[in-house]
Amino acid sequence: MRITTRYYEDFFNAGIFGTLHEMGHALYEQGLPKEHWGTPRGEAVSLGVHESQSRTWENLVGRSLGFWERFFPRARELFSSLQDVALRDFHFAINAVEPSLIRVEADEVTYNLHILVRLELELALFRGELSLEDLPGAWEEKYRAYLGVAPRDYKDGVMQDVHWSGGLFGYFPTYTLGNLYAAQFFRKAEAELGPLEPLFAQGEFRPFLEWSRKRIHAEGSRFRPKALVERTTGEAPSARPFLDYLERKFTALYGL
Repeated sequence: MRITTRYYEDFFNAGIFGTLHEMGHALYEQGLPKEHWGTPRGEAVSLGVHESQSRTWENLVGRSLGFWERFFPRARELFSSLQDVALRDFHFAINAVEPSLIRVEADEVTYNLHILVRLELELALFRGELSLEDLPGAWEEKYRAYLGVAPRDYKDGVMQDVHWSGGLFGYFPTYTLGNLYAAQFFRKAEAELGPLEPLFAQGEFRPFLEWSRKRIHAEGSRFRPKALVERTTGEAPSARPFLDYLERKFTALYGL
């Protein structure tokens, strides 16, 4: 599976978490049953489920303390600027909550506000309530209202994503669905496998990957997303596991 990513010389997060995100997509594609290639059973069921896998490896795995207990020594070897940084400080920095302009670099708490901006603008465009000429201004207004920041130019604003220029209207909500599904799947995996972070700290990712392969990937499009979530977790799709995850994680990080 070929993936693409991007790097900045002065910003660690973009390269590593962007790569983990795309790797999550690739793992899902690799896990689809080859014997059913060319049929619905051999295809991903939805973009929301697809994004659940990418957001899982980017965030629930990649931003966990356990992951970095394993890989922070290696990161120190590669990046001299990390030599005097403590693991706990590094873990806080990669999870720090702060309003920002760029969706793909947003923290887990504010990320879905970036999606809300795009969804509301898409709806306004298709309902004829907003013209394309007024889109940049509407974008700026919503960023000020929801995140308290405003872009300096189109690159950091309305043209930062490739989705609209590629005709992918309606795609953005699948990221939020992915966040919700990811937390619900992850909670079920831990209920069946036990706490996963201690495994990550040991470099053991196979148990969780094999669980995902069996319970999610191997089903292909055999069940629609809602039914897949219900069969996998025993519950209807819900925002509660995601909200519980955020509260637990960021209460600990910020000492709330």
